[in-house]
Amino acid sequence: MKKLLQSCTAIIAVASFATNAVAQEPLKELGKGEGALSIVAWAGYIERGETDKNYDWVTKFEADTGCKVTVKTAATSDEMVALMNEGGFDLVTASGDASLRLVAGKRVQPINTDLIPSWKTIDERLQNAPWHTKEGVHYGTPYVWGPNVLMYNTEAFKEAPTSWKVVFEEMTLADGKSNKGRVQAYDGPIYVADAALYLMKHKPELGIKDPYELNEDQYKAALDLLRVQRTLVGRYWHDAMIQIDDFKNEGVVASGSWPFQVNLMKAEGAKIASTFPEEGVTGWADTTMLHAESAHPNCAYMWMEHSLSPKVQGDVSAWFGTVPSVPAACKGNELLTDEGCTTNGYDNFEKISFWKTPTSKCESQGECVPYHRWVSDYIGVIGGR
Repeated sequence: MKKLLQSCTAIIAVASFATNAVAQEPLKELGKGEGALSIVAWAGYIERGETDKNYDWVTKFEADTGCKVTVKTAATSDEMVALMNEGGFDLVTASGDASLRLVAGKRVQPINTDLIPSWKTIDERLQNAPWHTKEGVHYGTPYVWGPNVLMYNTEAFKEAPTSWKVVFEEMTLADGKSNKGRVQAYDGPIYVADAALYLMKHKPELGIKDPYELNEDQYKAALDLLRVQRTLVGRYWHDAMIQIDDFKNEGVVASGSWPFQVNLMKAEGAKIASTFPEEGVTGWADTTMLHAESAHPNCAYMWMEHSLSPKVQGDVSAWFGTVPSVPAACKGNELLTDEGCTTNGYDNFEKISFWKTPTSKCESQGECVPYHRWVSDYIGVIGGR
């Protein structure tokens, strides 16, 4: 039943990408805060010190603005799109595989960057990024970005694995045991791109130039690889905390993951590390986007400004293992430290294939397999078809 509900959510989410976006007028001036703010966010993105008192970027915001923050955690981009379609939220921290679907579905509104004084401090690589900018119109404020790393158990691997092969093909690991049943894959259709990224290096004859732009033959090869992986996977993960438990207690030794899980487990002394394999990695650059029918737009703009402060940017990045969208956060933050940005991948921006929604019209070749196919076919892969 859980899988069926996730599948329905994903299919509903895809429908929003079918319409054409029409830019409405952004807010002209800020007024008084409405007293409340509701955010759909990834786990660990909006902290108020409940997990660790050192990580709290909500309490002071509430005190300064009078805007009481509530958070709905979403585990996948498709869930975020579905929640925004339902309505009742003000902001969402959308990754690139959701952001343009929200724009096309008219679920988010353009923002007035003049009402966000710190906009000018944003990394120039992100200010006009295609995942939140359409025809020169900005539909959100960059938050943080980072890679999907290969997380591994250091007892099962005496040395860091150099390839994603450890999660895609059956093999005997350094501890003398097979990887079968001991690896995981991400429970989201965008994971097809991870298979495509692997094939770019190992089957160059396919001619894949962009892991999100696949023709029929390239797409079939990616699905075939994922079906092989299905025989190895113990669980398809989407909940960060459940993945952590699986690594601790269920014998999982390797998986694509977020730095968030790596950091939490390493802080607890777990024998865990992460690496960038030779094939490269996919990743996410997340944007704080304003719902088209937000009931609390003034509080929302106040939060977007607050989210760009070097203190918040540094604290979020230290907690989740991300890279700040404001470079000034890379220096002088006690939690992140002056080495944190380099550690989290600041210099690897060009090496990350950032999530984006696949469409039938693509730049690298004439025609590509659209996202709705990724959704239905990945559900089939997970179901053993």
